[in-house]
Amino acid sequence: MDAKSGTAAPSSSEATVSETPAPRRRSLGPLRLVWGQLFNYPTRALVALCALIVTATSTLAIPWGFRRIVDRGFAEGADPSAIGKWFLILIAIVCVLALGTAVRFYTVSWLGERIVADIRLRVQRHLLTLSPSFFETNSPKEISSRMTADTAIIEQIVGTSVSVALRNAIMAVGGTVYLFILAPWLTAGLLGTIVIVLPPIILFSRRLRSVSRSSQDRIADIGAMTTEVLGALRVVQAFNQEAREYERFSGGVERTFATAKRRITIRAIMTAVIMVLIFGSITLLMWRGAVGVAEGTITGGTIAAFVITGGLVAGAFSSLSEVYGDLVRGAGAASRLAELLDERPMISSPARPQALPEPARGKLAFERVTFRYPSRPDVAALHEFSLTVDPGETVAIVGPSGAGKSTLFQLAERFYDPQNGVIKVDGVPLPSADPEAIRKRIALVPQEGVLFAASARDNLRYGNWSADDEAIWKAARAANAEQFLRELPEGLDTFLGEDGARLSGGQRQRIAIARALLRDAPILLLDEATSALDAESERLVQNALEHLMAHRTTLVIAHRLATVRKADRIVVMENGRIVEDGNHDSLTAAGGLYARLAALQFDEGLIPLG
Repeated sequence: MDAKSGTAAPSSSEATVSETPAPRRRSLGPLRLVWGQLFNYPTRALVALCALIVTATSTLAIPWGFRRIVDRGFAEGADPSAIGKWFLILIAIVCVLALGTAVRFYTVSWLGERIVADIRLRVQRHLLTLSPSFFETNSPKEISSRMTADTAIIEQIVGTSVSVALRNAIMAVGGTVYLFILAPWLTAGLLGTIVIVLPPIILFSRRLRSVSRSSQDRIADIGAMTTEVLGALRVVQAFNQEAREYERFSGGVERTFATAKRRITIRAIMTAVIMVLIFGSITLLMWRGAVGVAEGTITGGTIAAFVITGGLVAGAFSSLSEVYGDLVRGAGAASRLAELLDERPMISSPARPQALPEPARGKLAFERVTFRYPSRPDVAALHEFSLTVDPGETVAIVGPSGAGKSTLFQLAERFYDPQNGVIKVDGVPLPSADPEAIRKRIALVPQEGVLFAASARDNLRYGNWSADDEAIWKAARAANAEQFLRELPEGLDTFLGEDGARLSGGQRQRIAIARALLRDAPILLLDEATSALDAESERLVQNALEHLMAHRTTLVIAHRLATVRKADRIVVMENGRIVEDGNHDSLTAAGGLYARLAALQFDEGLIPLG
């Protein structure tokens, strides 16, 4: 980890999803994710299935009606009223077909929307359980593309493709049975056609499965690139890099198009081959049937019904081949979402978590802690590190970049577990407690205030969602944020923009401090928030920090000498170890690392202690 930025090293257990090659799969197995959600709505699924059966059988009943019309209605000497009766029966069949189709469309579409919503919720709920290190080694932008593009494909699969596949499967099976009833020897030839068609379907589908997965990856890359560039548009324009970013985006689009062309080509060839085999065989069978009519071995109505039913069956099989391509594409999308669901959190609550003592005291202790990031097992970010911060004490952490300062914050909030040693909050080892209970006792103020694309009220009460307006204004007043909040166009209801873009850096920091005040936690982790502010903003933020730190156990990564001087104790770190411990005067007199860092800041005025 970079001690200054707090960027975690890649974890072996949370490997980069986008860089891990997908296993070769030759089936629709990943769609189990979709079927599992479908079973949550058995009544709706049953209604949809019944509607599918009704529409399929109604469609197959039309050739039966035509057979009766031809054989009985058009027979010599037939009663004209018989023709009307059979046409009325056909009209009734069409009405049933129309009603069943409407029910099928509504129910299946509802299931598609609902299942996609459930999958999105399930994936998001799971993502929120993963440690921050996972998202430092896996692009959140690429993951967001999976949540949109991939789920849109699944919605199409459930809402359209599955319905079409089931309907055509029923028609193919039912139609084949009816064909056997009409002309067994002609139908036997039709089944032989199916045997011929299967090998090409299997051959093409294997290749299509791989290309479909690759196509989804390229689409995700486009989404991630768009989000990245638009999010940093000011930097792009400030350095005149518009042309380069367009060229980079153009390259990504062309790669996506090239992959899509391969997928489309495979599907087009597969469709053409299957249609030639199916309809060519049907044509030959119809030819033989027509000869049978001429010879008087079968009736005109029978051959008429056979032709219509054969066309329906052939169309059903042809449609199934196309739908299979959609299902394969959906399997690729489902597999990408399943990869996210398969990730296991590095940190989890024990089966029987130990309760933290009440009332909270706010004691934080590191006892002989050694920690190595999984991707750098040979380098210890902390080595035999021991530090106890007593309740109400303020300890400033000082040291050069890479000393391990930010690692302390990561471990204290249990985003990682050390390989050796133990960290305790109020005497309870962190692995023995519920991580949620631990984090409730800690308030964090990062170096750069992180705000959400929401109202000022929601950003403030993020520290305590149940806080009322009175508590919010009290915290804002203590954080020196009340004045600018009251001047906002809609007060607390004002939308702050993406990452608080409508506020200045100092205003964002003061909202972050007010949020921590509302948290009202006994332990404060403070990555000092004044290092990049102007003098006026720094003064306001520093005053707000004094309110926040009062009566709390505070561990502060110090960037300014003013903060260090006010601390009860100063801990100087280097290479993951404590090299000095004392107050400002004693450490300056000792002439060690702290004295050199302090002298640099005094002499040059721009070099922070942290």
